[in-house]
Amino acid sequence: MSEPGFWDNQERAQDIVQQVKTLRSWLEPFDTLAARVDGAREMRELLEVEPDPDMESEVEREIDAAEDELRSFELKSLLQGPDDHRDAQVEISAGAGGTEAQDWAQMLMRMYTRWAERRGFEIEILDLSEGEEAGIKGAVLEIKGQYAFGFLRAETGVHRLVRISPFDAQARRHTSFASVFVYPVVDTDINIEVRDEDIVMEVFRASGAGGQHVNKTSSAVRLRHTPSGVVVSSQQERSQFKNRATAMKMLKNKLYNIELEKQLAAKAAIDATKSDVSFGSQIRSYVFQPYTMVNDHRTELKIPDVQKVMDGAIDPFIEAYLKEHGAGGSSGRAA
Repeated sequence: MSEPGFWDNQERAQDIVQQVKTLRSWLEPFDTLAARVDGAREMRELLEVEPDPDMESEVEREIDAAEDELRSFELKSLLQGPDDHRDAQVEISAGAGGTEAQDWAQMLMRMYTRWAERRGFEIEILDLSEGEEAGIKGAVLEIKGQYAFGFLRAETGVHRLVRISPFDAQARRHTSFASVFVYPVVDTDINIEVRDEDIVMEVFRASGAGGQHVNKTSSAVRLRHTPSGVVVSSQQERSQFKNRATAMKMLKNKLYNIELEKQLAAKAAIDATKSDVSFGSQIRSYVFQPYTMVNDHRTELKIPDVQKVMDGAIDPFIEAYLKEHGAGGSSGRAA
C-alpha cells in the first residue's frame, strides 16, 4: 500500500485495503489465541515442577479465557458467506394484533440494540414508525461492525411472543408476532445502478416525536423504485436532503438483496432450504407466561432465562444456527 501510485485507482485500492483488513481480522485473533495457549502450557509445566495454588488458579483462568477465544474463533470460521463480513440492515415489522404486536416489535428492536452494544457495534436508526398507543409499527436499523450481517442473518424470520398482555384489562394471555428481515449493507465499491428516471419521490410530514419543525415541514421522504416496485421511506432527519440520502441507501440495499435472491433462485438445492417468512411459520418463540422459555424451532435450542435473551444475549441461538446450517447463507433470508 506504500508503493507509488497505489492510490491512483481508488476503487482497486479500497478493495485491497478491505482484503487486508479481513485477513488481519483472522490472523490477529489466531495469534492471540496461540500466545494464550502457549502461556498456559508454560505455566502448567512450571506447576508440575513447583506446585503453587495461586499460579494454578491463574492457569485455570487462562485456560477458560483460551476456551472462550477458541469458541469465538470457531464461530467466526462459520462466517464464510460472500456477504457475511458486511454491516447489517435489520428491518422489524409488527404483525397483526395492534398495540400488543407493536410493543413486541419495539422489544425486538431493543434486543438487537443491546446485542450490538455488547459487541461494541454501532447502531443507527434509519427509519422508525411509532405505534398509536405504544411500541412501533416498524423500524429499520443499520448495525455496523465486523461480520454483523454474518451473525444476524440467522435472525431473519417470524418471532412469536406469548405473555399476559399489559394492555389487556382482563389480564389475558396473548400471542403476538413480528417479522425480522436482515440485509447486507451495500458497500460503495458495489455498483447498483439506480437511474433517476426510475425513482418516484414523495415528501410528507414526519410523524411522532421530533418537535414542531418535524411536524410542520415536509422533510420526510418516500422513494418508489418503479421497475421493482420497492418502496422505502426515511423521516429521522430534519433535512429532506438527508432523508433522501438515507432512503436511497436503503433502496440500494434492498435492490442488492433482490439481485442476490435472483441468483439463489437458480439453485434448487438452496431454494429447497429456504423458510417462508410469513406469520405462522415462526423461527423462535418467546414465552413469558405461564412459564419462561425462549425456543428456537430450527435448532431446538431452549433457554429459560427469557429476560436475559431480551437484554441481548442471543449469541447461543446464533451459534447453534450457524453450526447447524453452515456458512452457505448470503441473502437476507435465513436458510
